[in-house]
Amino acid sequence: MLINCIAYQDGKKLADIPTPQISDYLSKPGCFVWVALKDPTIEELAEMKHEFGLHELAVEDAQVGHQRPKIEEYGDSIFAVIQLIEMVENHELNVGEIDVFVGRNYVLSVRNRSQKNFVGVRDRCESEPFLLKQGSGFVLYALMDAVVDRYFPIIDCLESDLEAIEAQIFQQGSARSNTERLYGLKQKVMVMKHAVFPLMEAVGKLYGGRVPQVCMNSQEYFRDVYDHLTRMNSSIDTIRDTISSAMQVNLAIVTIDENEVTKRLAAWAGMFAVPTAFAGLWGMNFKYMPELEWYYGYPFALFTIAAACIFLYWRFKKSGWL
Repeated sequence: MLINCIAYQDGKKLADIPTPQISDYLSKPGCFVWVALKDPTIEELAEMKHEFGLHELAVEDAQVGHQRPKIEEYGDSIFAVIQLIEMVENHELNVGEIDVFVGRNYVLSVRNRSQKNFVGVRDRCESEPFLLKQGSGFVLYALMDAVVDRYFPIIDCLESDLEAIEAQIFQQGSARSNTERLYGLKQKVMVMKHAVFPLMEAVGKLYGGRVPQVCMNSQEYFRDVYDHLTRMNSSIDTIRDTISSAMQVNLAIVTIDENEVTKRLAAWAGMFAVPTAFAGLWGMNFKYMPELEWYYGYPFALFTIAAACIFLYWRFKKSGWL
């Protein structure tokens, strides 16, 4: 679906134009066209390929989707893939994607599987014509910066979830639920890792050294994005390490609980072993047991067994086994 197709000249908006006129505006000096698509059809991408002269491999990646974050050069143009991470209900993560084609005088953004738009990005660029005048490279930065800024609240939310789990990790009987929550949180952290780390490596190529021509005037801005991604990557690594430590502590608590159960079972088994031993020694099938003809043998046997069991119970209780 076509969201908008707008032509700009010298940092100022010229007009909303129909897609068949894109090539006409591209031929004008100082003019570039910014087109935004959402979940486009094959026909729409084919039309954009014809109007902008896009590389077929880049168009194929945009059609297939589910790409790893990357920035690739095709001649004097750039193809960037950025993952869109959104927090939905129950703190689940929805992974979308925005593919950005950037040339000397055009920007084509293709948004897939995401409900959040980039109207604010376009408004921001149009409100700063002296920056928009830098051309398509600045638009790429603005889109990338908007996506990266949306990562921060998600990472903060993951940190809050981890703190909530850590607060409950020593509660009795919560080991299984904590393990499930920690593992679910680890999966979300890996989703963020797969979105941030490859993009950080890719953005590092857009400032300093050999920089694509379309990004030459916006190197300082891409360095700022790189700094944000570096900080996020560090936070993600910290969260992941903390989750691993929390899982080890949780497993240790499970082991301790199992040892407590084992000690209780051993204590009760020890108490049952005493009457079993006495009964086996005396036989319990004589007239005046024990010692055959002793008249008070049976009461004495019961008293001895009871006293031994009470003593063992007291000792086990004192030592913490019961």
